[in-house]
Amino acid sequence: MIAGTHSGVGKTTVALAVMAMLDKYGLRVQPFKVGPDYIDPGFHQIATGRISRNLDTFFLGPEGVQEVFTRSARSADISVIEGVMGLYDGIGAGDDGSSARVAQILKCPVILVLDARSMAHSAAALVWGFSNFPGGVPLAGVIINRAGSPRHFKILKEAIEAKTGVPVLGGILREQDLHLPERHLGLVPSLENEKIVSVIDKMAHRIMEAIPVDRILSLAGRAPALSRLENIFAVHKQVKINLGVVRDKAFNFYYQDGLDLLECLGAEIYTCSALNDAKLPEDLDGLYIGGGFPEVFIEQLADNHMFIRDLQQSAAGGMPVYAECGGLMYLCTSIKDFSGCEYKGAGIIPASCQMGHKRAALGYVSATAISSNILVDKGSKLKGHEFHYSSINADKLNSAYLLQKPGDGSSHRDGHADSNILATYLHIHFAGSTAAALGLLRSCAAYRRYRRI
Repeated sequence: MIAGTHSGVGKTTVALAVMAMLDKYGLRVQPFKVGPDYIDPGFHQIATGRISRNLDTFFLGPEGVQEVFTRSARSADISVIEGVMGLYDGIGAGDDGSSARVAQILKCPVILVLDARSMAHSAAALVWGFSNFPGGVPLAGVIINRAGSPRHFKILKEAIEAKTGVPVLGGILREQDLHLPERHLGLVPSLENEKIVSVIDKMAHRIMEAIPVDRILSLAGRAPALSRLENIFAVHKQVKINLGVVRDKAFNFYYQDGLDLLECLGAEIYTCSALNDAKLPEDLDGLYIGGGFPEVFIEQLADNHMFIRDLQQSAAGGMPVYAECGGLMYLCTSIKDFSGCEYKGAGIIPASCQMGHKRAALGYVSATAISSNILVDKGSKLKGHEFHYSSINADKLNSAYLLQKPGDGSSHRDGHADSNILATYLHIHFAGSTAAALGLLRSCAAYRRYRRI
């Protein structure tokens, strides 16, 4: 695991560089990301050629994390897990959702990334604290990032190793050309960054110069064997349906293990693009529109009249449509971008969407279904995650869920549920909610029977 002392220390840069370095050595590298992040896994896939998987104790629980990990790791030579935030940062004051909790479950060696800016001997105190944190995880090594000079790195290395006993594996000098582009939801998604391949290649060569690959392989070799669990994916096909998934530059936030579970339960998945396709795939029984950045591509989305018309006709005909976050925005009658320019949406739900310059919501939530919808029955509980800068304005929406943050007594309504349409800001992980996955497929199966009468 590549973890950090806090957000912004360069975990993603270092993790990508290590993944790409190992890939260049001819190893099959399986990438993982702790937490609900959608963006970093896209970069992981470019660096390794393999789909990255999310390890999230809030969604999956300890056994689910181990099952998801072993399911993908067993076909690789080495696995690299990018942590989230600081090593011990979880939900509230607890460790649920933290990198440390995942490391404890998987018993994996942890490498701590330290941001060296404006630090000298105090770096040793910081590393000692992380290494000796009560109930914490042992550190297998430290990577010093953004050292000001070779002399600065030497000072830090000597202090850390002398005072803590934790080996410093290497250091990366402060390099402006290794900065990944960012925007309002974090790093720019890999599908949009045409130069990312060359950037990752440069990262790999820099990390090769800084850290001997045999040290990384030696640390990974210390990880004990894990038993292979089969609970989530030990299912039989329940129904047979054709499910469309909108997947392009505007909509690409999906948990791959969630899609895998839908397939295990009987869904045949057909991908399509709201940006470039003239219509939906033929013979669909339902449509899933995930999150993403529709506000960035809203003009192109609005101009694809043929796709919108086909979507409107299919929805009006009763086809189940499930939309998360960016999908919710797209289904609105209109979307205003950051500059206030307004564009037409798909017009499926009676609401307008407005982008804001401040974050509207972030974090895990518990959701209670206000009424029955195409996923779950009224009163059902789901675990989810919110992260958006937009807000919805409407007077006639049928709210889908009541959302509540863990440990917070307040709650707020979210989304729209009406007949065959479910659109919400709530991101759920189907691999962590088999009932919701089955609910979607059964709704699609009911529509399949209806349209074949």
